[in-house]
Amino acid sequence: MIDAFIHALSPTLLLISLGGVVLGVIWGALPGLSTTMAMMLLIGLSTGLSLDVALAFMLGVYTGSTFGGAVSAVLMNIPGTPDSIPTMMEGYPLAKQGKGGEALGLAITASFLGNWFGIILLVVCMPVILTIALNFKSWEMFLLAVIGISVCGTMSAGTVPLKGWITGWLGLLVAFIGYDAIHGVARFTYDIPTLYDGVSYVAILIGMYGLAEVLKSLPEREGSVIPEKVGRTTPSIGILLRHMPAAFRSGIIGTIVGAIPGAGANIAAFLSYDIGRRRAKPEEQAKWGKGSYEGIVCAEVANNANMGGSMLPTLTLGIPGSAPAAAMLAALQLKNVVLGPAIEVDHPGLVAFIYALLIVANLMTWVAALVLIKPCVKLFTLRRELLLALIIPICVIGAYSVRTNMFDVWIMLAGGFLGYFFYIFKFPAAPVVLGVILAPIADENLRRALLLFENKGLPFFAQQYVGHVLLLAIAAVFVEGLLRERRTRRRVAAAQPPEAVTPAKPHA
Repeated sequence: MIDAFIHALSPTLLLISLGGVVLGVIWGALPGLSTTMAMMLLIGLSTGLSLDVALAFMLGVYTGSTFGGAVSAVLMNIPGTPDSIPTMMEGYPLAKQGKGGEALGLAITASFLGNWFGIILLVVCMPVILTIALNFKSWEMFLLAVIGISVCGTMSAGTVPLKGWITGWLGLLVAFIGYDAIHGVARFTYDIPTLYDGVSYVAILIGMYGLAEVLKSLPEREGSVIPEKVGRTTPSIGILLRHMPAAFRSGIIGTIVGAIPGAGANIAAFLSYDIGRRRAKPEEQAKWGKGSYEGIVCAEVANNANMGGSMLPTLTLGIPGSAPAAAMLAALQLKNVVLGPAIEVDHPGLVAFIYALLIVANLMTWVAALVLIKPCVKLFTLRRELLLALIIPICVIGAYSVRTNMFDVWIMLAGGFLGYFFYIFKFPAAPVVLGVILAPIADENLRRALLLFENKGLPFFAQQYVGHVLLLAIAAVFVEGLLRERRTRRRVAAAQPPEAVTPAKPHA
């Protein structure tokens, strides 16, 4: 662990991490540019970097952009990232009162505390999870992948889990294109040579989260008035101490939600914000929606603690806890680093190095954010249409650079239009991402498990106790999702006014 910190504190990696943090804060502060979008675009650009440099840069961007969304949310009433919407609802009223700087300073400190919650729980829980995960065999790993996709579909689709499940299985089908890893049989290639190597998941991810965001954001015409006076940017100690119980509760919520595959920081922020509103004292509840410091603390601690939580299943099981974590997983796979239960055996010291980089990035984000708040305000004078148009060449370069194949650029374009189609018809894109990432795990482990179960009989299958528990978990996910959709339909039907009954005409 000490060697990992010494390496992370080397001048080169410190500069790389600082550069990632600064770019992340600026990126997150610009409306329409999400953390997921930043991470997806960095996958292709990280291929030419060494492993330690790529990790330092990507974790710096991840940490910085998670906070950066609060800047435009507070000052412009436009959330830079989806998880900063609760911060916007409380921060912008404070900015109009001349307390925007103090609100942003509180958001910075809350983000700093949230990251510490996530990192500490990651360090404490990871050895336990690794010990359990090492006992997982092929059948259990397949079921884990199915659970990840199913839970992601349930959580991301809101009241219609079926839409999330459909997009998750669609991601699985797309990833099955090409030669299978067990028998070398071509699947869904239709004798097209470019499909023999499969479809690049990097191109799909960049298209669905990069190009699709451009297509969604370009038609919007939103304007906000930036407050002329930002005010002080350091929160008082009294405000911090008064809201520490809310910060502690939100840190636990954010970490737990982050450990659920596909849940994401936006769900953590909204859930923590809603629970905080319900648990607040009456005098504080009166401020909710009109400028509550506690609301900012709840949202920012949760969405930053979510980062550490999402890294937990990513590192231990190879199942990304969020879309940015999926980008981290994809970038590491390009470096021939396979995350999962054997991570400490295959790459000793890597996990400790990631811990160290997260801590360094957290410290740098706190310092850099305080310095960059006021300069970031000037960036809001850029036209969003121009800014988003500049993202398109980055999407093309990122998709092309992975395999230097023009076909991947066309895949990226198709993924972008598919993501926009999902947005129009309210289908979640996150399950597609998880399906594409987890398809190799599900496919290879299911085939391997079937070979192991061959000629073993029912008694051998009955001895797979962990698998039975996971099967029950899958059934519970589907049953809960269907029951939720049924309850939603009943509430909608009950809320509709009864139709006017036309009296029957009397017979002549």
